[in-house]
Amino acid sequence: MGPGKQRADAPLGWRQLLAYGALGLPLTAMLLPLVVFLPPYYAALPGVGAAAVGAVLFGARIWDVVTDLGVGWLSDRWRGRYGRRRPFIVVGAPVLLIGTWLLFAPPQGAGWPYLLATALMAYLGWTLVSLPYQTWGAELSNDYDERSRVTAAREGFAVLGTMVAILLPTLVQRQTGSEAMGLQAIFWFLLVALPLAMMALLRTVREPQVAQQAALRPREGLALLGANQPFRRLVLAYLANGAANGFPATLFIFFNLHVLEVSRDMAGLALVIYFLSAVIGLPLWMRLGRHLPKHRLWCASMLWAAAVFAFASQLGPGDFGAYLLICVLAGSCLGIDQAVPASMQADVIDEDTAAGGGGRAGLYFGLWGMATKLAFALAVGVTYPLLEWAGFDASRDGQGEAALSMLIVLYALLPVVVKLCVVAMVWRYPLDRARHAALRERISAR
Repeated sequence: MGPGKQRADAPLGWRQLLAYGALGLPLTAMLLPLVVFLPPYYAALPGVGAAAVGAVLFGARIWDVVTDLGVGWLSDRWRGRYGRRRPFIVVGAPVLLIGTWLLFAPPQGAGWPYLLATALMAYLGWTLVSLPYQTWGAELSNDYDERSRVTAAREGFAVLGTMVAILLPTLVQRQTGSEAMGLQAIFWFLLVALPLAMMALLRTVREPQVAQQAALRPREGLALLGANQPFRRLVLAYLANGAANGFPATLFIFFNLHVLEVSRDMAGLALVIYFLSAVIGLPLWMRLGRHLPKHRLWCASMLWAAAVFAFASQLGPGDFGAYLLICVLAGSCLGIDQAVPASMQADVIDEDTAAGGGGRAGLYFGLWGMATKLAFALAVGVTYPLLEWAGFDASRDGQGEAALSMLIVLYALLPVVVKLCVVAMVWRYPLDRARHAALRERISAR
């Protein structure tokens, strides 16, 4: 084992876990405004509208799918003294910062072409940083349970980043009276936090030594992907669950303003409570589910979220207290809903490695990145045009009965139905602890 390398079966100390997870904070602080705050902001600009925002962001995400595959494939094959994942993170950080500034600070008169161009740049920077970062995490350990610690560290910081993305623009907007200044505050936070977290990662966490195998021909590689049954099931479930989470995320502001009829400040309070519950709930769910297979723990969290969130469809003006209770109960399982599938993704790569396709973690995470972004594209591309078709107008306060009914269905009922379908897909997932141990034995024997 050469210098600067780390065995992938060695347990990670808390210092390395924290240094690895910390980059999740600024990355998510940038991601939440893209999903929650930015679409309504651009939809309210003169001459843009909800349907145009949905179409543009859907198109940008489709382009993002191509970059995911390209970055994943290239990072697997990259050879250099600084590792396979580090160079992409270093190059991607400035692209992400510049794209974020342009996206969050549009000039007067900006229309959908500006939104499309800046979204493409910001998404490219995001891919260059986040995809190698997540792949690096999957390679830090080969152990079934240790991988859950790694992903839990990353998702814990991601939830903290989400809280920053909620509180910071809300406080700045309250002080300045400008929604635009609130969005720009996220950029200034990223300008400081992203380089600091990136330096902690690069200096503290070492890339493990990954055995290199002969490159597969494209037809052989596609055949292995198609034969990887756990991968097929997991990526479809991941896509569907991402859409189920994306529907209420993209409609959160609209639901609070037009159904609950509360102020933006009160909506921000609900988000803070929701994600604070996720921070508190993550270690509790990890402890409760430590003896369960990962897929059953994930199913339990989705069933809990669906059972609780279904009650949101019964809320209206004056029910904000009940909504906060739903935020607490549903938010408690958010962290585990993010951490467990990410840990399962790393296990699926071992299925591929044991079959002879080793060294393709970047490709797999590129495919999962595609699923994540397609889920968001579906959330925006489906909900915004349907809202506009029902007569919803983001630029005015009052909405018609048909528009409000459509908003409630898309926000509160559609996610529940989709999550129940995901549970049915995952319940008999074949890659459990015993099968993973057998895979590791086969890989070690090779």
